[in-house]
Amino acid sequence: MATRTAVALEDDLDGGQADETVRFAIGGSQYEIDLSKKNAKAFRKGLAPFVEHARKAGRGQRHPPARTAAARERSGGIRAWAKAQGIPVSDRGSTRPLPGNRQSPSTPWNMPRSTRQIAGAGSQLR
Repeated sequence: MATRTAVALEDDLDGGQADETVRFAIGGSQYEIDLSKKNAKAFRKGLAPFVEHARKAGRGQRHPPARTAAARERSGGIRAWAKAQGIPVSDRGSTRPLPGNRQSPSTPWNMPRSTRQIAGAGSQLR
């Protein structure tokens, strides 16, 4: 039996459906908030007067791209698969098995990177 896990983003302000995750930083701390298109537009509009008069800091620093809904869905699928295989994984963060747990040779974490890439391309894990 196949299991399908769907991940839906919820707007952190009004509880409705979110369309994107907005990342921002202030006071030396970075934040993320899931927002609908309407609330994301209002957020950006509210910051616009401050951004107009601000200067960019840390030129040359690259920030990792925000996680997409597809990436969150993939993580949810990996967690569901691992739990179905009896492999304990955390509910958040890394999808690697928790330390100290026995793993069978068929788990992707025990495979060399090249094998994992091939396995991810459609062949079955053995």
